[in-house]
Amino acid sequence: MKRSTRALIGLIGAATALSLAACSSGGSSGTSTSSGPTTLVFWHYEGADSAMNQSWQTAITQFEADNPGVTIKVENQTFEQLQKNAKIVLAGKAVPDIMEYNKGNGTAGQLASQGLLTDLTADAKTYGWDTTLPSSLQTTAKYDANGLMGSGNWYGVPTYGEYVTVYYNKDMFTKNGIAVPTTMAELKTSMDAFVAKGITPIANAGAEYPASQLWYELVLSHADRSFVDNFQLFKNDVSWTSGPLLQGTQDFADWVAKGYVAKDSSGLKAEDMGTAFIAGKYPIMISGSWWFGRLNTEVKFTMGQMLFPGNKLNAGSSGNLLVIPTNSTHKDLAAKFINTALGAKAQAVMGDKGGLPVAADTSSITDPQTKLLTDNWNQVVKDDGLSFYPDWPVAGFYDQVVSFGQTIINGSKPPADALAALGTYYESGKKDITGK
Repeated sequence: MKRSTRALIGLIGAATALSLAACSSGGSSGTSTSSGPTTLVFWHYEGADSAMNQSWQTAITQFEADNPGVTIKVENQTFEQLQKNAKIVLAGKAVPDIMEYNKGNGTAGQLASQGLLTDLTADAKTYGWDTTLPSSLQTTAKYDANGLMGSGNWYGVPTYGEYVTVYYNKDMFTKNGIAVPTTMAELKTSMDAFVAKGITPIANAGAEYPASQLWYELVLSHADRSFVDNFQLFKNDVSWTSGPLLQGTQDFADWVAKGYVAKDSSGLKAEDMGTAFIAGKYPIMISGSWWFGRLNTEVKFTMGQMLFPGNKLNAGSSGNLLVIPTNSTHKDLAAKFINTALGAKAQAVMGDKGGLPVAADTSSITDPQTKLLTDNWNQVVKDDGLSFYPDWPVAGFYDQVVSFGQTIINGSKPPADALAALGTYYESGKKDITGK
């Protein structure tokens, strides 16, 4: 994909800023590996009130207590920064020692195949991660030589799970005399009723991930496990002119046409969507479990949760990975910290704060909303319903899927034409990975 000179300069500038941040904070290239105080730099992009951040802070406190003289310095980044600039930054010397990074072929898989991430296979055996984590969650931790997830060596470790779910404002349903749906047919009926009252049902954001994840839920409503294996793991070819991809695309376009999704949402970001839902402007928000901690704290209405009606398959996976850049000079300590993040204390906090721990006893959760979130997650895992995310399969696909979603919302191209363009990019990226 070509970039303009201005875009390239901006990319390099942003990457330089990230690199300087690591260097100026006493990053791995400037700390001692033998004696004296040691500082590990940890990059992540989770909010202060998120379960992930609170769990990792617990792990940091425990790790520093267990390892006198070692300090972990957190430097907050953004998802977009790391998504766009990680390849450039990690090729340098001023890198973090531990980093949160998105999982999937086109993200962690690409960095692993380029030699930018440390092989953690030996650590997985030493610390028992290969037996602690359920096999369905190990899929995103392992990558082969081509960067394809699901097999090969360990290049990252998840400390939580995540999935796309449906949050809804019970008060808005009650006030408008509309029954809470339990099936897809009932969901459409309820959304028609809201539209008839002049209320757009679904909070959405086309400029970032939410719209594409709604589209993917609609695709999955027509799919089975073989489709997911073909689309995500390249087991076989997928059709871009029929089947789940076309059916889900047509559904998405229909939902926009019927007023379920606002046409002016194409330029909105995830934060816009979330704050509007929190403010009570929309009855429904379809997005990730990573929103739960904030919603459970900030909403003033009675909130409900449910899985996407009728779906056995749902967008979701292990959470983002904790990875160790190849150029870190504190790899052993970094791996030890990751193991602490999988320990009982940190995992208990993950569960208590509304995260989805991967190595904890969740039976002690008492908060009803947190328990419902966890029960729904356990149901998806039990049903083998984790279907990853639509932007994962090939490098650079996130930007393409976001643009595709905006095109559908704007109606600037017929749905089939927009899907065909997306398919062309996917097939090219697939060939780069598999050679065919």
